[in-house]
Amino acid sequence: MLMKSMLVAAVAVFAIGGAAVAQLEKAPVSPSPIKRNIVGKLEVPNSNYDVITAIVEIAPGFKAGRHFHPGLVQSEVLDGQFWLAMDGQPEKVYNVGEKFDFPMKAIHNEGAVGDKWAKLIVTYVVERGQPLVQPVK
Repeated sequence: MLMKSMLVAAVAVFAIGGAAVAQLEKAPVSPSPIKRNIVGKLEVPNSNYDVITAIVEIAPGFKAGRHFHPGLVQSEVLDGQFWLAMDGQPEKVYNVGEKFDFPMKAIHNEGAVGDKWAKLIVTYVVERGQPLVQPVK
């Protein structure tokens, strides 16, 4: 029963996160330039937070647009090159094996540079019930 509940929750998070990413795009693109595969989800006991682990892939040249995550984010680049432009900081490109994190609700833009998909493993610590991604205008 617990496994079934976790699976249902993971599917819901994936659907909500996917819908939020779709909102970042100006027009629907097929196939999607961002793939997010949720590989784990844990509820933090006695809190309003979930820990969600995902494999995120971003198409070459795609930039997501300014957004934030309703919590903390920690990532490691598994393949390709990942571009990050956090508000108030210089742009940076991360390569395979490099790790980065940013604070709660930090506004940023991100994408993939080079000629291949950027692939990351990402851990989100997010407020329960919130989408993984929230666009900023």
